[in-house]
Amino acid sequence: MKTQASTWSNGWIDTMPALPAAPLERAACLALLAFAAALQVSIAAADILLALATVLWLGLVIRNRERIELPKMFWPLAAYGVATLAAALFSVDPRVSLVDSKQLVLLVIVPLTYRLLRGRRALLATDVIISVGAVSAAWGIVQYLILSYDNLGRRPQGALGLYMTYSGLLMLVACAAVARVMFAKHHRVWAALVLPALLLALAFTFTRSAWVGACVGIGILFLLRDFRLIGLLPIVLGAFLVFAPAALTARLYSTFSLTDPSNADRVAMMKSGWRIIKDDPLTGVGPDMIIQVYPHYRDKLAVNQRNPHLHNVPLQIAAERGIPALLVWLWFIATLVRDFWRRRTSESPSLSNAGLAAIGAMLAAGLFEYNFGDSEFLMLFLVLVTLPYAHRPD
Repeated sequence: MKTQASTWSNGWIDTMPALPAAPLERAACLALLAFAAALQVSIAAADILLALATVLWLGLVIRNRERIELPKMFWPLAAYGVATLAAALFSVDPRVSLVDSKQLVLLVIVPLTYRLLRGRRALLATDVIISVGAVSAAWGIVQYLILSYDNLGRRPQGALGLYMTYSGLLMLVACAAVARVMFAKHHRVWAALVLPALLLALAFTFTRSAWVGACVGIGILFLLRDFRLIGLLPIVLGAFLVFAPAALTARLYSTFSLTDPSNADRVAMMKSGWRIIKDDPLTGVGPDMIIQVYPHYRDKLAVNQRNPHLHNVPLQIAAERGIPALLVWLWFIATLVRDFWRRRTSESPSLSNAGLAAIGAMLAAGLFEYNFGDSEFLMLFLVLVTLPYAHRPD
């Protein structure tokens, strides 16, 4: 009779045949998996590995004379890229905006993931993401408990150097882990073991937007599994208020305070954003131009003199790139939701439901933070929302 430990161990061994046998394809697949792991640790390493995976993928396409296949959701994403370039051309400063638009190269993650992580490799990629997320979470916990990263001035940031990015990635990984625990047919033990560390590290970041996003994303998974599970959220909230350190509970209470400076500044930024959109509704002021025009549109109640972005994803897109770009972006999100909803009872529902949770978390957190413009966050998000499409027969 197999023990639980041996079953878990064999689960990892069973994933090895998921890797391709052909040397070039195997190398490309390993490079992409290494990229998915590295983006939670080092942006420089992730960029290098993404470039390597891209070169190997192109070599594979050329050698095999393959036709590049793309999931349906790539087309609205590509249209968003075109709208971004149009906004850059009509920008307040086209040169700066065009340089900032280099982030569009990250869209190559979609065809890479779709081609190289097909079938069981999609599940292996999720295991890699969750495992590295667990290590990152452990380091964040050490930073909070031992290294005194325990206040708003010095928050846990993992190995990334920025607490907002760190918390956003933890939010996405936590959603993927919960989806694996609740919907995977096999190999759920590891995700269940590391989930407490992910949630604890996320709480220690003091990042309210990521807290909200995680609650929404996990709440979506509860609804998909059994709507009665929603009753667990108030229990978890109550336990947090009772047992969490005073600094964390004070941070939670500040979410609902109109006198909190960051809350007041976000309200002011919304008013400024509407003024920008009213003046430039078609192409906006251009990528990376909010910081330049903000003093002109700054609300009298704003706290900060200048802001690099408006701390709200839809508002930022409309102000930077215009209302047409926002509509195209919403088309991209709607396509993802439609496709994942149809796949929620597929052969591997943990992937599609993780995608739905990631979207919900991104949208909820994105009402208070421009997470879609964060390169590390965007990279992990694109991987997670492409994996459900990639999970198809080889």
